[in-house]
Amino acid sequence: MNTHSNASEPINCPYLVIGGGISGLATAYHLSRMGKTVTVLEATSRVGGAVGSIEEDGWLRELGPNSLVQTPEMAALMSALDLVSEIIEANTVAKKRFVAKNGHPVALPGSPLELLTSPLFSMGDLWHLAREAWIKPVNKEETIAEFVRRRLGQGFLDWAVDPFVSGVYAGDPNRLSVQAAIPKIYAFEQESGSLIRGGIAKMKAAKANPAPVTLPAKGKLFSFKRGLQTLTDALATAITSSGRGNIQLDSAITNIQRLPEGGWSVKTVQGKTFHTRQLILSTPAHVSAQLLGEVDGPLAETLAAIEYPPVTSVVMGFDRSEVAHPLDGFGLLLPSKEKKRTLGVLFSSTLFPDRTPAGKVLLSAFIGGRKHPEAAQGDDQELLDRVLGDLSPLLGIKGKPEFLRVKRWQQAIPQYEIGYLELQEKISQRLTALPGLSLNGNWRGGIAVGDCLNNGNKLAERLIENTRTEES
Repeated sequence: MNTHSNASEPINCPYLVIGGGISGLATAYHLSRMGKTVTVLEATSRVGGAVGSIEEDGWLRELGPNSLVQTPEMAALMSALDLVSEIIEANTVAKKRFVAKNGHPVALPGSPLELLTSPLFSMGDLWHLAREAWIKPVNKEETIAEFVRRRLGQGFLDWAVDPFVSGVYAGDPNRLSVQAAIPKIYAFEQESGSLIRGGIAKMKAAKANPAPVTLPAKGKLFSFKRGLQTLTDALATAITSSGRGNIQLDSAITNIQRLPEGGWSVKTVQGKTFHTRQLILSTPAHVSAQLLGEVDGPLAETLAAIEYPPVTSVVMGFDRSEVAHPLDGFGLLLPSKEKKRTLGVLFSSTLFPDRTPAGKVLLSAFIGGRKHPEAAQGDDQELLDRVLGDLSPLLGIKGKPEFLRVKRWQQAIPQYEIGYLELQEKISQRLTALPGLSLNGNWRGGIAVGDCLNNGNKLAERLIENTRTEES
């Protein structure tokens, strides 16, 4: 995957991508598919970024994301990468999601009847929900907490939305911007005046214009037989085997400069210098800030303002007899009202079976985040004690795990907080004065793997279209 050249001579690259995570790989893949020559420089010894799958003694665990959501775009990519035969669908019981309330796991309602009888919500909560269609929109940026409290009431914030935000963003609903963090939900209010009416309108539109048939079906969760790293490995292979792509590992960047004649000069820790007309930084916002500090101070300062709280994953394997809960769902989320520091736990061996030795179960817990960053710190034993202290009473866990792996992400998930849209506008404005420089990553346009894949494709198309415009 690495190539070697004379470090004293600049290497000319039409397209140069910094960062071999999912965003960088997606951008480079689509550029190469469109016939462009592209080089990817990755600072570490492997591609994939937060996506990584490790199998040890029959236990298969994920370092970061655990699943993908099927869309028509995703299905097309899987076909192009020849990965369809590697896909495994999530267990059907994973439709059930649990939330802790008063020290007990309670299943989130999956139907109107279950909603009416759920112990999660009071009659007052249901009455507020019944009035939702008549609540007027407001013309100001709101936090998720303000938005949900206004439209759905405190109970739905406490027992549904707060744990969801913790599980997806490791974030604080009192800080996250509803417009930036959950724009599709916000759009329901703006376009239909109501979440309920917006949801109904969406269902009618989907029925009138059904999405192409895919396997798995649209909206279904899936992974691969050997984990999500199958995807990033396939992207890397497609790039390098195209005859137009080149990936160089262990190539941390030491310096970025603008060239007097236009374009960019990039130097690596290996002593190599690359010259390019199109430089794409597919790195976390704080990394991009460090790399661009000498190029554009205000841009670097704006990038550095995006928060990334720490999150630690604690993956635990037990004998089935040591966990009393049936684990008949996707996982368990812990709302802030429960006063715990663990954000939630995935029932990994239920979600995708056959990833443990026979008779065993695998739990993937997450701790820390925006509200309790200090909880993500400590040695393995401290973290295990913290997580088991929260989860053992809820799941009926006995004893210590026979398999334990801890992964620390000191700057884990970008927070789309109040002011985020203004930050993005400032970044876009600064980039207009820096021709040939593009930025992408999960800090803009969505944090999910699917968002990063789509945004990488869009960036590649935009770069090629801009080149055509300049040449015409």
